[in-house]
Amino acid sequence: MTDEDRIRESFENKSWQEIKSNDSWGIFKIMSEFVQGYEKFARIGPCVSVFGSARTKRENIYYEIAEEVAGKLTKFGYGIITGGGPGIMEAANKGALEAGGKSVGCNIILEFEQAPNKYIPEENLVSFDYFFVRKVMFMKYSQGFIVFPGGFGTFDELFESITLIQTKKIASFPIVLVGKDYWCDMFKWIEAKVLNDQHNISPSDLDIFHIVNTADEAVKVINEFYQKYEHKPNF
Repeated sequence: MTDEDRIRESFENKSWQEIKSNDSWGIFKIMSEFVQGYEKFARIGPCVSVFGSARTKRENIYYEIAEEVAGKLTKFGYGIITGGGPGIMEAANKGALEAGGKSVGCNIILEFEQAPNKYIPEENLVSFDYFFVRKVMFMKYSQGFIVFPGGFGTFDELFESITLIQTKKIASFPIVLVGKDYWCDMFKWIEAKVLNDQHNISPSDLDIFHIVNTADEAVKVINEFYQKYEHKPNF
């Protein structure tokens, strides 16, 4: 019996509501999600995570670029990890799978039941109840982040990764934002107000990420970084 099986057996007779209402049992649920994720992703190999809105439609240019980015990255030996849902996530998984690469999903269980997209093989799909456990999987097993236009969830993943690199809590890895029209105004404000006006960050913090427009530019950032550094877990 694996550790995951023992943890699951310890609370299998309790309802999810009972587990959530009892802090100590909730710890076992959290542990089981970490064990499940670690066992699954440790076997997959080097991957790049692709983030972006679940609301992006197929006819959107960013859907097309996400699909292209994923397909091109697989040619260099990277798997593609997404949040497992529709929109940009679907585009990236589709691009990876159709290019013959590894397509991986970290799905999140929500009240409105986000269903995994159809481009993730069952053996490469893990579903999580906890956002923070899911984010650890992205951070630990990704060799880079490629971030497309999205909402609060995308911002959360982006700024947490920047913060962890800034504070040296994880190893540095490339973070690429796709879509200058979408991202540049926000980072101009960060430079003007957060850096120059209030001095709340250092100038070097703005070097943690890159903003590009095309799939080729995004792939180039990832490849140039790993010409200097080897692939390895980030913490």
